[in-house]
Amino acid sequence: MSDITASEREDRRGVANIALFFRRWMANPLQMGSIIPSSPSLCRRIAALVTRAEDEVVVELGAGTGVVSRALIAAGVPPERLVVLEIVPDMAAHLRRVLPGATVITGDAFELPRMLPSRWHGKVGTAICGIPLVLLPLAQQRRFVEAVEAVAPGRGFLLYTYCITSPLPYRALGLTARREAWTPLNFPPASVWRYQPAR
Repeated sequence: MSDITASEREDRRGVANIALFFRRWMANPLQMGSIIPSSPSLCRRIAALVTRAEDEVVVELGAGTGVVSRALIAAGVPPERLVVLEIVPDMAAHLRRVLPGATVITGDAFELPRMLPSRWHGKVGTAICGIPLVLLPLAQQRRFVEAVEAVAPGRGFLLYTYCITSPLPYRALGLTARREAWTPLNFPPASVWRYQPAR
């Protein structure tokens, strides 16, 4: 029997997550969008905002080391109803190890209609974005919005960000915007915005 306690295993996993995060941040800081992984407080707030019907999935775009993914599962999203998309192959491989039962796709969120299996088109309860969209030009932001709309018509998406005001020019993108949560316990303090198509 192993002498390693559950707490020690979690500590080791946390150290491994941080090490992986920093390796990827050093390789491409703009792709990561943050200097440290999201805090448990922020992850819990994101998870609390998720809705889905029994036959729907939750899609996380830009899952990184999986801290938000694990909070979603802890909050009650069944692993088999969680789809994570991660563009960095070694991070996707890490996610497959730490998220048993979840569907992990190595790919580009901007190609979501092609990457997401067709059986889940129209069956996305909540899409969550961890990609630093604020750094992208309007045309790329519009492409992202269109990709989400193609698989989750009318649903919009949650975006967590370090911007206090809306990080997206939502009117120019044909969206409504509402800040759903703010957590000063994250470093830096973070907000969760909900964007939906304007009707």
